Amino acid sequence: MPSDAKPTTAAPSGKVIITCAVTGAIHTPTMSPHLPITADEIATDAIGAAEAGAAILHLHARNPENGRPDQTPDAFARFLPRVKAATNAVINITTGGSPYMSVEERVRPAATFKPEVASLNMGSINFGLYHLAPRYETFRFDWEKPHLEATRDLVFRNSFKDIEYILETCYDNGTRFEFECYDIAHLYNLAHFADRGLVRAPFFVQSVFGLLGGIGTHPEDVMHMKRTADRLFGSDYRWSVLGAGSSQLRIAAQSAAMGGNVRVGLEDSLWAGKGKLATSSAEQVRMVRQIIEGLGLAIATPDEARAILQLKGGDKVSF
Repeated sequence: MPSDAKPTTAAPSGKVIITCAVTGAIHTPTMSPHLPITADEIATDAIGAAEAGAAILHLHARNPENGRPDQTPDAFARFLPRVKAATNAVINITTGGSPYMSVEERVRPAATFKPEVASLNMGSINFGLYHLAPRYETFRFDWEKPHLEATRDLVFRNSFKDIEYILETCYDNGTRFEFECYDIAHLYNLAHFADRGLVRAPFFVQSVFGLLGGIGTHPEDVMHMKRTADRLFGSDYRWSVLGAGSSQLRIAAQSAAMGGNVRVGLEDSLWAGKGKLATSSAEQVRMVRQIIEGLGLAIATPDEARAILQLKGGDKVSF
């Protein structure tokens, strides 16, 4: 990639893409009664987020009986058609799944349903959630506490071979990627795949801040990610951020002010202000939309997001 390329000071359209991630695999059911678990809950939360202004919906599935992450295509099939029928939003299917899953298991829903966008983690990291366990005296389900505590010795594997496997499995489907970068090295990994011609611009780079094992949440961390991506990719990428936990809206505001895009949702944070649990992902979408519009900016519609990211269109998916 050209090292002298001009930085992306603003989105080409002048619009800010809001991605909403509604459930994920980090938070467990005990942590919030509002975390979607069943297919109905996931669909309702996703549709509400789209109605509030999210252009992209980043989706995981869960076991409806106990809230465990579930990466089977059958689990996704219970809500994907409903979400698609109710909204024009771009649907993004995770290939991250859960750090405890194999890459073959993680990629199966994206391979089956051929979405417009799939997430792709760009490197291996320590994935620490164990510090969350002591905050709760009891847990709703028996699996939750061991799941959290085991991350003291967990590496979320995303090797070069794993990344190649996901790319090879999905690219013939016309699926593009939300490249999740948890640290500076992950940007260099993306540049490596770009140099090999295995990924194509524009790259949708989702910079992740605040997960234990990845880069922190200081404003200089955000700036460092942006400067590095500018140097590596120039005008060939579209930048977005997600801040974990209480840093969610602060980092989103910094990104929007710098010409970037944002991601919110109950996957990334359970909160809607200090000490206040968000009642839905839509609540967080409304909050970040207010920030964006307060800066004099406008949010992208789903079709504007498709144009910015050069997506294939919602009529070309398999659900």
